[in-house]
Amino acid sequence: MGGISGVVFCPHPPLLIPRVAGRAAAELDELRSACRAAIRAVIRDGVQPLLIGSGPANAVHGPSARGSLQPYGVPLEIPLGAAAPGPLELPLSLIVGAWLLRDALGVNRGARGWQVCGCGEPPELTDQPIALVVMGDGSARRSTSAPGYFDERAAAFDATVASALAGGNPSGLRVDATLGTELLAAGVPAWHAAADLLDAAGPFDATLRYDDAPYGVGYFVASWTPRA
Repeated sequence: MGGISGVVFCPHPPLLIPRVAGRAAAELDELRSACRAAIRAVIRDGVQPLLIGSGPANAVHGPSARGSLQPYGVPLEIPLGAAAPGPLELPLSLIVGAWLLRDALGVNRGARGWQVCGCGEPPELTDQPIALVVMGDGSARRSTSAPGYFDERAAAFDATVASALAGGNPSGLRVDATLGTELLAAGVPAWHAAADLLDAAGPFDATLRYDDAPYGVGYFVASWTPRA
């Protein structure tokens, strides 16, 4: 039987990929481990991942789509969910998501991608069980060393997101998009898209596995599984 069988929430800083992070890779070991645990808790045999992440336009990507880390100084291409090479078109959010899937599972299990930039039609769900893998960073204004410098509203904004993730509450993911833009929270489009897909799903048992702001950017990891 198809339908949404679970949800994973992860951030998408390029430094999660050790080849990008270089000598700083160990600084995000705890975050990497949390992502690995969340993915393994949700994505079982026979479940197809659907990655959702922000990008410059609305688009649906098949398993053969690829992304390049060349802009981050690493000549590495990462496929979404298939070994055969396809178009080079993935945004950063889905590149990091594809890497995390392979890191946790060894293979990408035919993953598809939904790149969102505001409203857009979601991909058609198949008869196969689907696990959503929702990629999104919180505010990039949590400290004076953050990419957007400090904003006193950032911590409360991120706390709202963390509360929704800890409570398995899809409607809580519909955070204020205007405020999210001001706080440089890259995850807002993906969280909104996931909330729309999850309106008729659930209820879920939720585990918030990571909630911190290294480098002054809010990062969350959570796993939601259907309540028995």
